Amino acid sequence: MAEVKRVIWIVLDSVGIGELPDADKFGDVGSNTLCNTAKAVGGLKIPNMVQLGIGNIAGITGIEKCEQPKGCYGRLAEISNGKDTTIGHWEMTGIYSPDPFPVYPDGFPQEVIEPFIKETGVSGILGNIPASGTEIIKQLGEEHIRTGKPIIYTSGDSVFQIAAHEDVIPVERLYELCHTARRILTGKHAVARVIARPFTGENGVYTRTPNRRDFSLKPSTDNILCRVQDKGLSVIGVGKIEDIFAGVGIGEATHTKDNQDGIDVTLRYMKQENEGIIYTNLVEFDSAWGHRNDVKGYARGLEEFDARLPEIFAAMRKDDMLIITADHGCDPTTPSTDHSREYVPLLMYGEALNKNVDLGTGKTYANIAQTIADIFGTEPTTIGESYAKKILKNESDNRKNG
Repeated sequence: MAEVKRVIWIVLDSVGIGELPDADKFGDVGSNTLCNTAKAVGGLKIPNMVQLGIGNIAGITGIEKCEQPKGCYGRLAEISNGKDTTIGHWEMTGIYSPDPFPVYPDGFPQEVIEPFIKETGVSGILGNIPASGTEIIKQLGEEHIRTGKPIIYTSGDSVFQIAAHEDVIPVERLYELCHTARRILTGKHAVARVIARPFTGENGVYTRTPNRRDFSLKPSTDNILCRVQDKGLSVIGVGKIEDIFAGVGIGEATHTKDNQDGIDVTLRYMKQENEGIIYTNLVEFDSAWGHRNDVKGYARGLEEFDARLPEIFAAMRKDDMLIITADHGCDPTTPSTDHSREYVPLLMYGEALNKNVDLGTGKTYANIAQTIADIFGTEPTTIGESYAKKILKNESDNRKNG
């Protein structure tokens, strides 16, 4: 087989491609983040992903098909019990999560809030309800500034979020509050993530800053990131990857402020001498557009990402493999502002890979992990099916194409 020495793994956070068979159990019937967005704006200009085969994936409508895609393409289902960032990313690295993380549609109970107040020393809290992050700081921002009390809120996901004005509660102090909350939120209250949500502004006009941090539960070390590290290869996290995995399996990491910054940082790492994995999360699809039902913003973000792909192609070495996928859906065209239970796209590309390979529908996001395990010769992950034999050129292909 042809040799791959580095994987550039890009997660388009929330770019799902259609409801899973069990979407009704999650309230997500009709969700299709990519196709509904394309339909709502009269079509998307994403020619580079079209060339990779995104329009050829089973179930995709409203996206141009390519007669001879230069990539391998398919879709993946989720077998874990959830539809959030943590479970999605963990599954694609080979971790199965049969039990959902706890959610709090009525806010957090006093058995969580009381120790939080006591251990942090804050004078009290505001909120403690499910809410949109931008809306709750509009509603409670002035009271927060006046009282100094942090704003606590959640969503349809398993998250404990703390919003605070940077001039009222400095960022480092906010991180301390999050560390305390993370320590408290264990056992039956072991939420997937505690999130710091700093903001700035005045007179009711507030803006969330790039100093967001996620404090996740620690995943099992039984995942492809740890296996690759154990082989002496590098695992580099870009964006919130380090936070999602609580640093487990990540050797080097750079946090980013938006999608464009995430692509810039990825390109910077690609131009360095390294072997292993560069693992990137582009969060704005989810945080800036999906959760806010901003259809035009979502469409623009997809087109802006696509426009940067030629730079990524140009930076790829002969032994690089590019993976483009997602972790769940967040359809901006539906009334819900929460994540949606969807298939995710899988695009794979590189000089060492065959072209125009239809991978069909995979049973689990972990097919990515198993493929990487095969490529790097690590122990197989506990779940997932490898595509290595389908996608890698064999020696006769190499001679033929050489």
